[in-house]
Amino acid sequence: MSEDPLCRTDSLYGPPDTSRSEEEDSRIGEHQINNYYAHKPVDHYNGTYIIFFILGVGSSLPWNFICTAKHYWIYKLRNCSDLPVIESPDVSDLSDYFESYFSIASAVPSVPCLILNFYLVNRISAQTRVLSSLVVMLLVFIFTTVLVKVNTSFWTKEFFALTLICVAILSGASNVLTASVFGVTGRFPMKHSQSLISGQAMGGTVSALAAILDLSIASDVTDSAFAYFLTADFFLLICIVVYMILPRIKYSSYYLNIHEERPNISQAEGSEDIIDSSSKTNSPPILPILKKVKVLAACLFYTFFISIIVFPSISAGIESVDKNSGSIWTNKYFTPMTCFLSYNFADWSGRQITTWIQSPGPTSKILPTLVFIRTFFIPVFMFCNYQPRKHIYQVFFQSDVYPIIFITLLGLSNGYLGTLSMVYGPKVVPKELSEGTAIVMSFFLGLGLAIGSAFSSLVHLI
Repeated sequence: MSEDPLCRTDSLYGPPDTSRSEEEDSRIGEHQINNYYAHKPVDHYNGTYIIFFILGVGSSLPWNFICTAKHYWIYKLRNCSDLPVIESPDVSDLSDYFESYFSIASAVPSVPCLILNFYLVNRISAQTRVLSSLVVMLLVFIFTTVLVKVNTSFWTKEFFALTLICVAILSGASNVLTASVFGVTGRFPMKHSQSLISGQAMGGTVSALAAILDLSIASDVTDSAFAYFLTADFFLLICIVVYMILPRIKYSSYYLNIHEERPNISQAEGSEDIIDSSSKTNSPPILPILKKVKVLAACLFYTFFISIIVFPSISAGIESVDKNSGSIWTNKYFTPMTCFLSYNFADWSGRQITTWIQSPGPTSKILPTLVFIRTFFIPVFMFCNYQPRKHIYQVFFQSDVYPIIFITLLGLSNGYLGTLSMVYGPKVVPKELSEGTAIVMSFFLGLGLAIGSAFSSLVHLI
């Protein structure tokens, strides 16, 4: 390991003086550290904070735009009723189950992509990984946008298969993007990690609002979807621009280069051994990292495991108990408002709350307890007016108020507990391992989504 020039007392104070006491050496080292950290620049106008928020929005926007365009997919897949969906004689219409396919296509590639990203963290720069992911996402989503105007009525099955491939590529690139940017925020103060995570939830809220707006003003479903997807294309382009600006900002440049310039001080017990083991390989030491964050990683995994089972596979299938009334609310706006907008806004709110409140702490037993309690969301949602029903015939919650309350609690708890678990991870390890730890945490988030998506498909058999 090369010598850090900021730690060389001979270059700052002349040749080493062997007559100095340990107490005097300690005072000199403290003076150097205080002098170094006293020159930290200021984040003028919260520019860096805003950039990470925008990147958070961009990382989740494509999936959320695809997920919330339910009316468009129903229209496009209207000729695909003979496609076998689940091994059940009662299941025949893909338009009722395409969300599960999308969830699986989105979640399955996330795990290998996150593993790949972990091994590339010290081989390929974060800037290369982030920009390449954004470019791939932009190109694939432009292709998805173009398909809106293509007549697919004669090749619906092929169109659906092509869409699943696009969703898988988008998901893989999005996971690499999120893990890479979150790794970068690990070098910054915690509020920037929270900004990124809040931006991800805001991406869902923006997509839900855009979907509702398009439904209200567009007369044709394809015109609505084209304008809708074009919005995501434009925003991904903005993400590329702002990330290229990031290293040119003095405040962010300071933290991006902090590893090369800061005094060599251990930040946690046993950190020297961990850092030495990391220096021998091109990848962060996974076992020591897991030892530090195993409980937090489990909490993150289970939080998103439960959330993806319920949202959107179950929640989007809940219909108004007054659907037969024929009102515009119960038929046109119920699902976009109660499912997508309520969940995403609550999710964003939960993530935003962590900016002011960080409780329970990273070592508290209350955190995993709260995460486990969320298991009860699955039966609660199933006993709302979820359609189509197979074996559970009784609807216990005979009011549209109940699904709104439940989806709000699901989103709020997902945002709050998921964010706490995520941001705690890189902060309980030495700073040198913060980026690698952030990617490890992202892996468990993706693993929770992947396994949860598989379980969500089984829900349709109930």
